[in-house]
This record gives sequence, structure tokens and C-alpha cells, in this order.
Amino acid sequence: MRDLALIGGTCLLLLVVVNTFVARPFAVPSASMENTLRPGDRVVANELAYAFGGHVQRGDVVVFDGTGSFLPYAAEPTAGQKMLDRLGLDPGSDTVFVKRVIGVGGDRVTCCGSDGRLRVNGVPIDESAYLAAGDAPSKVAFDVVVPAGKLWVMGDHRSDSRDSRDHLGEPGGGFVPESRVIGRADWVVFPFDRWTSLDRPEAFAATGGTGGHGHPR
Repeated sequence: MRDLALIGGTCLLLLVVVNTFVARPFAVPSASMENTLRPGDRVVANELAYAFGGHVQRGDVVVFDGTGSFLPYAAEPTAGQKMLDRLGLDPGSDTVFVKRVIGVGGDRVTCCGSDGRLRVNGVPIDESAYLAAGDAPSKVAFDVVVPAGKLWVMGDHRSDSRDSRDHLGEPGGGFVPESRVIGRADWVVFPFDRWTSLDRPEAFAATGGTGGHGHPR
């Protein structure tokens, strides 16, 4: 029994360490990222993607805590909730969102030009690789400059996504602090027939070096 308890405790400790510092699973709660992600998909957030001086890149799909940007500041979670979260067993938090990064600190993001495209630092973005079928880049016109250390994020299913556009008139202007990013969503791991990697779209390569720190890999 002592050996079993030791093995169980070691496994639990490893699970906590992995979920805290390496990778953490999350359930996709809505259709805002279709068809890239569907409700019920399980994604793995790579928590080391931006460690050791790395920064969020344009085009990345990120998991972030929307407290203070998309949502008012909420009460601190209980110790039990924190433990379930670290184990990857929390059924899902109302403060966690999954969106695609369109602009990083220093970027000017506008929509839409005469060609109907979204632009980052004046570069038109071909979003056909991930934008939901039939969706326009945005039915809401905007022209924003992303503050340093912040992100402008949008869902791939633009007509069914509450994202940075919906918070333009609120404190924070819809910008998400980089410090609130939990990790980069690198893989869909469930359902098994949906297993795939979430690679950065080639469309954002053309914006490299045009401002901010979102240079392509």
C-alpha cells in the first residue's frame, strides 16, 4: 500500500508539474473558432511556447484568461478550483477564451479596405485558409493601434464570435494583455478523428518586419 501511495503521489505530482509549466488541456466552449475548432474539441495549450523571451506571434491561436479585458475582474478562484485546473480536470472556466491573434504590440489593424480584406500595418491578409465559409473578415469597421504588451484577437467564425471588436468602447479597448495568455493552442487532441496541429497561417508571413514583434517562425 505504501508503494502504491508513493506511485500515485508521484504521478499526481508529475501531472501537476506538466499542467502548470508545460502543457494544459482545454475544452473549446463555443463555435467562435469554427471551422478551425469546434465546440467540444480538446486542445493542448503549449505553456512553453512564449517562455524564455518568446512573444506571441500574429496568426497564433492562443488560450487566454479574459479577466480584465473581455470580462470584469472576477473573484480569485478557490484552492480547489486551482488544483482541478492544474490537473486539467476543471470542466471549463467562464474566464478562459480561445482566439486567433491578429495584431501584436505596435501593430495597426484595420478593417475593411476597398477589397474587403483586413489589414495589418497596411498589408492585406488573405484569411481564406481559416475564415469560416461565408463569413466576411468583419461587419464591424475598426482602425486600432495595439498598445505595447497587448494583443488584438478575433475568432475565425467572425459572425459568431465575441472578440476584441465587441469591447472597443470598454476600458482596455478590447486588447488582451500578453501576460494573460496561458499558452499557444498547438494541437487538437480530441475527438480522435479531429487530431491535428494548429499551424500559423502563411498569410501572416507577409506582415513580418512591418511593426510590433510578430515575426514569422
